[in-house]
Amino acid sequence: MEQPLKICHLYPDILNLYGDRGNVLCLSRRLEWRHIPVEVDRVCVGEPLKAADYDLFFIGGGQDFDQEVLLPDLFSGKDKELKAAIEDGKTVLAICGGYQMLGQYYKTWDGKQIDFTGALNFYTEGVKKRMIGNYVFTFDDKPGVNIIGFENHSGKTYLQNGVRPMGKVLKGYGNNGEDGTEGVRYKNVYGTYSHGCLLPKNPTVADAILSAALERKTGHGTLPPLPDHFEKQAHDTMEKRLLG
Repeated sequence: MEQPLKICHLYPDILNLYGDRGNVLCLSRRLEWRHIPVEVDRVCVGEPLKAADYDLFFIGGGQDFDQEVLLPDLFSGKDKELKAAIEDGKTVLAICGGYQMLGQYYKTWDGKQIDFTGALNFYTEGVKKRMIGNYVFTFDDKPGVNIIGFENHSGKTYLQNGVRPMGKVLKGYGNNGEDGTEGVRYKNVYGTYSHGCLLPKNPTVADAILSAALERKTGHGTLPPLPDHFEKQAHDTMEKRLLG
């Protein structure tokens, strides 16, 4: 029997702004429609994480307060497990607050610094004015493909050496509203500010993430195509609305 692709949904009880858990549902369904077995485990505060057991990790978004609440648990050993998984080439999708937590630190607008995992080389600084709205950015892994999403963050993220953005902002703010970048890519890590609608409205991104995880697990990442008529229609309608 084919071994299932094992997905770890990390902190689903705390990090789930704007229905970010819908991304896990989307990944699962796209595997099931292709008759590829999948298992999803929820790893919450107080529960151990054995990262070697999983092929794909999902971390959703949360408010600054939520991040501070879970940091003691994160630093009880989950941070080391997650960093080891990343360096081992495991696939990770992190949204907004979960994305920020993969970086070096978050400094609030009034100067308080919160150290994060340091798994990736970037940092985030908070500002008073929030960056909110539907936005569009390129998906540099797939030239010619644009990603549509919704962002709502007061943190400005600045990428450093050794990492690259997911893409270039065409409409909206992205990482910081200054340098035109959005998200982060490192090995098989995908980090972005795009909330809940990311994968359902961007099937190409969903399949890229699944392909990376399957390639790492089995050596074969090619996926048979799905119709995706309604998904593409929703994507193209919003892209046209935002870019005119």
